[in-house]
Amino acid sequence: MEQPEIFLILWKGLVWPLLRLVFFISLGLMIGNIIESLNWTHRVAQISSPLIRRSHLPDITGASFSMAFFSAVSANTMLSEAYEQGKISRRELVFSNLFNSLPTYFLHLPTLFFLAVPMLKGTAFIYVALTLFAAFLRTVFIMVAGKIVLPGRKEHCVTCRLEENTVNSIPQALQKAWGRFRKRIKRILIFTVPIYTAVFFLNRIGTFALVEQWMAQHVKLLAWLDPKSLGVVVLQLSAEISAGLAAAGALLDSGSLGTREVVLALLAGNVLSSPMRAVRHQFPFYAGIFQPKLATELIAYNQVFRIGSVIIVGTVYYFLTI
Repeated sequence: MEQPEIFLILWKGLVWPLLRLVFFISLGLMIGNIIESLNWTHRVAQISSPLIRRSHLPDITGASFSMAFFSAVSANTMLSEAYEQGKISRRELVFSNLFNSLPTYFLHLPTLFFLAVPMLKGTAFIYVALTLFAAFLRTVFIMVAGKIVLPGRKEHCVTCRLEENTVNSIPQALQKAWGRFRKRIKRILIFTVPIYTAVFFLNRIGTFALVEQWMAQHVKLLAWLDPKSLGVVVLQLSAEISAGLAAAGALLDSGSLGTREVVLALLAGNVLSSPMRAVRHQFPFYAGIFQPKLATELIAYNQVFRIGSVIIVGTVYYFLTI
């Protein structure tokens, strides 16, 4: 392979995507810091306060929950800092991180919705509604589990965690946000850049392709699906969600598959591709916020709950639409 071609591959496959990732992480973190400094999430925190108390979760969870609607990086950074300062236990950190799955879903909802609707038309509403219901289901489960497992706390002031060290003027907020940004972004980049680079080279040598090929060869486990829909599942495994949506849209338009078959195929592809997407996209920035071992643990818990909730919703949909 010639040298210019190597540089082109590195630029397109590693450098440019990494620069874009760092840009959006930095942008989200900066916006989150400004919102945190100006206390704009106060109303959301007030709404979540009763849920936090009933779930026996610490007040910082409510602050993080409200922040997660705007920036997942800032929300997780708040939890990480609270854990490192000894304000919350490891178990409370895990439950708080899982509790944020609903606002994190809403962060990605516009992208999913406006990508799915042009391709799937009316079917998109069913698929998005089912994944949204799965997110709500996860939140309810964490609330119930937290009430049973966690001891609970006497503190009942979620908004107080947001009001600490807040400022009233925009110049002060920008100055404070910039100080927090510089402190937080250093740690994120120290871990994110090398891990993302390692994932790139693992992908180049075919590690992920082998795993995806193995998973694609075992789609016989999905014998309950219409055979024509297996292509949608395989595309979600070997590419991104957009490829699966495009294939599903083409099959719908041609009349080869109905709404039910397409929705089930997309849900199955969602479940099977979820772990690989987590390793590729979620782990690099999670390891920059939490210790790598803890980041791996949190991602594993998130994936188990996410996959479990989608399977439950998909199973119910399967039997209701027979």
